[in-house]
Amino acid sequence: MSGLPACPQCGSTLTYEDGSMLVCPECAHEWNPAPSDAEDDRSGFVDANGTPLADGDTITVIKDLKVKGSSQVVKVGTKVKNIRLVGGDHDIDCRIDGIGPMKLKSQFVKKV
Repeated sequence: MSGLPACPQCGSTLTYEDGSMLVCPECAHEWNPAPSDAEDDRSGFVDANGTPLADGDTITVIKDLKVKGSSQVVKVGTKVKNIRLVGGDHDIDCRIDGIGPMKLKSQFVKKV
């Protein structure tokens, strides 16, 4: 066939173009053929307002967050200093005074 890439989900080489997307006829997976720009955008971490985050930043919690396995709650407005960004579902590693080490989602914080 032409120089189209194989399906990233099932590995089929029978992919075809449908507008700006690529489609796999075997597993019906659709994806954008130019992921390089999208991957660069996803690698940056942003807070709830879209402000980029970096290691060592200070953030504020914007929603009451229950601490799993405990009766404690991280209250709105709690300031967290010196964060560390990590991959995964919970992308912020930090230490909260009175609670200890925690992992937070960037969608529940804003940069100070």
